[in-house]
Amino acid sequence: MRIRMCGCLLGLLCVGIPLRAQQTPEQVTAALKVQEGDYVAHDFHFKSGETMAEVRLHYRTLGTPRKDATGHTTNAVLILHGTGGNGATFLRPIFGGALFGPGELLDASRYFIILPDDIGHGKSSKPSDGMHAHFPQYDYDDMVAAEHELVQNGLGVDHLRLEMGTSMGCMHSWVWAEAYSSYLDALMPLACLPVEIAGRNRMWRKLAIDGIRNDPEWKGGEYTTEPRAALEMASAMLLIAGSAPIQMQKTAPTRDAADRYLETYMSDNEKTLDANDFLYAVSASRNYDPSPELDKITIPVMWVNSADDFINPPEMGIAERAVKRLMKGHFVLLPASDHTYGHGTHTHAAEWQQYLKQLLDESAH
Repeated sequence: MRIRMCGCLLGLLCVGIPLRAQQTPEQVTAALKVQEGDYVAHDFHFKSGETMAEVRLHYRTLGTPRKDATGHTTNAVLILHGTGGNGATFLRPIFGGALFGPGELLDASRYFIILPDDIGHGKSSKPSDGMHAHFPQYDYDDMVAAEHELVQNGLGVDHLRLEMGTSMGCMHSWVWAEAYSSYLDALMPLACLPVEIAGRNRMWRKLAIDGIRNDPEWKGGEYTTEPRAALEMASAMLLIAGSAPIQMQKTAPTRDAADRYLETYMSDNEKTLDANDFLYAVSASRNYDPSPELDKITIPVMWVNSADDFINPPEMGIAERAVKRLMKGHFVLLPASDHTYGHGTHTHAAEWQQYLKQLLDESAH
């Protein structure tokens, strides 16, 4: 077990992989020959007791799966997105542009990379497709079960060389390691804690949930136009939760600049958010708590958080205590700096890619 604090500049020097900031997500997608598809899970049973005859799971893949002499997949990498996101998040230059190209750590010519849209997100089945508040009340266990079905039954992958995730996907990583321990070679959770969501983390989520449900225009989830007050509450909570003080001060160094930033942010967010989808996505964390079984995780784990993360503040010491229970666990805390982005540091591969390299080396067969 190791706990580390490391400057971000060192991360850039150690690996030396260029960040292709000039590329657009579309250029990254084209260059890496991303494939998209849908898998339909039939007669899907949720923990709530609800069922759906068909659950659509959208996904993107890069590369080609490889099998060993016994037919087992050897090069699959599953990467899981955060709340409100989708698999396309990882095709941005700051992530896919830094990791998936030729000669890079997760070179798509060597690895088979799987980027799903989770239940309730992206192009996968979600409340806004038509069921609204009658959509099953899914939780993280349901989402992970669906991910597993997609990987195993939909894509024919029986083993993962690596599973990694950001934010909500980070929390899913812990669920994966406990539910499907023999399925994984290595785990890289980015920006989360493997404990029950409580304290301030629960409070901001509850504020967002109640803000939607208490808006008369939500109409029990059967609105025909988006409830404005609900979306304003949701957008405000997202802004605070994802804030990075140093970056926000640089972006908005004056009162007027801050006001303009806020106006643009709220306007843009309200155009893309759906109240039911957001409500369900945030509520899905309600019973998350992998802490009782952390001792059972025996695979190598490289867990990275940043010190300026509002959602997972380091001063509580939770990570330092939890990592001691992992047989082969490393915890890295990136100090707040001009190179970190609060909770969003998880998507800036340049800040932690040296630790990904270490994990791949340590878990190599």
